[in-house]
Amino acid sequence: MGVNVEISYKSLNKHQEELCGDKVELLKTKDSDILILADGMGSGVKANILATLTSKILGTMLCNGASLEDSVETIILTLPLCKVRQVAYSTFSILQIFHTGEAYLVEFDNPSCICLRKKSLLKIPYKERMIHKKKIREYRFQVEIGDYYVLMSDGVVHAGVGKLLNFGWSWENIAEYATKAVTTCFTANRLVMSLSDACNELYMESPGDDATVAVAKVTDKKVVHLLTGPAVEKEKDAQMIKDFLEGEGTRIVCGGTTANIVSRETNKKIRTTLDYLDPKIPPIAYIDGIDLVTEGVLTLSRTLTLLRRYVKNEVDESFFVELDKKNGASMVAKMLIEECTDLRMYVGRAINVAHQNPELPFDLSIRMNLVHQMEEAVKAMGKEITVTYY
Repeated sequence: MGVNVEISYKSLNKHQEELCGDKVELLKTKDSDILILADGMGSGVKANILATLTSKILGTMLCNGASLEDSVETIILTLPLCKVRQVAYSTFSILQIFHTGEAYLVEFDNPSCICLRKKSLLKIPYKERMIHKKKIREYRFQVEIGDYYVLMSDGVVHAGVGKLLNFGWSWENIAEYATKAVTTCFTANRLVMSLSDACNELYMESPGDDATVAVAKVTDKKVVHLLTGPAVEKEKDAQMIKDFLEGEGTRIVCGGTTANIVSRETNKKIRTTLDYLDPKIPPIAYIDGIDLVTEGVLTLSRTLTLLRRYVKNEVDESFFVELDKKNGASMVAKMLIEECTDLRMYVGRAINVAHQNPELPFDLSIRMNLVHQMEEAVKAMGKEITVTYY
């Protein structure tokens, strides 16, 4: 079984602290995805440094094939102990999911991972080990498509202490909340937002501790084919359409001229709609066998804005409201963010006279710039992308 992993996280800084004492590290090896959540002791600058060092050391060593024992020993010897309390410099959780579906989870003093399968809480057996007098929980298991794994720092469990709740937001309450949330929150990002927002509300928007939620969702491979622009040489249009229609996946056509070429080469009519849901974005159209047909440059430009917000982690409730809108730009962005692991772009290089002075060189074309910027954004999202020019 070849699995893909979609990972998202969000941190709430302790009230009046500029730096977060939690640190999340995401790593990709040739055969796995690794998620590390470290929680530095205390808060502010000191905690941030401790958590950053812990996550970086663990990530670097594990990526280079070091054993867990060696990695933990390095942290113990590298980072200082609290002289007053003699407690851990930094707690951590490490989740490694291999493309084969095997998984390895290690926890040191962080709240236990919440595992959800088929909208139910999944209990995974673990072994306790002592490494340099530190108690480590270790899990080995097999994942399934659709599983969610929720890692968190203890600031999430403590949410609401002394305010809305006497003893905080217990692990059991968080697990119950997450189980109910996944009926509507299908992506890792939406589940993170839901849990983080609930945590912030319990803190009455003034967190008493750094609080981080990280979610890994196991998905299968989802390929999206996106076609835009006519080929420089008209005789290459047929080959471009043939390449675009090959293989499994979702298909998006962006551009009026491009849609006409698809219609001509496939002998299928374009059906336009008059649903002007947003006056700034041209309406979508339909061609049998194509999942989405939109206008070109204006739509892609608005799509890019949404992709950039996602990459910068400027994700809140208003972002998802925008993403769920039924206009061409939001629909393309939603497919690329939530329903895509591999993007294959087929780009015609013919310059559209309506967009710019045709005497300008090819790489100054508005469409080309948009394509390059979209390529960067999709790569930053951790997805695979290939671009073929015609």
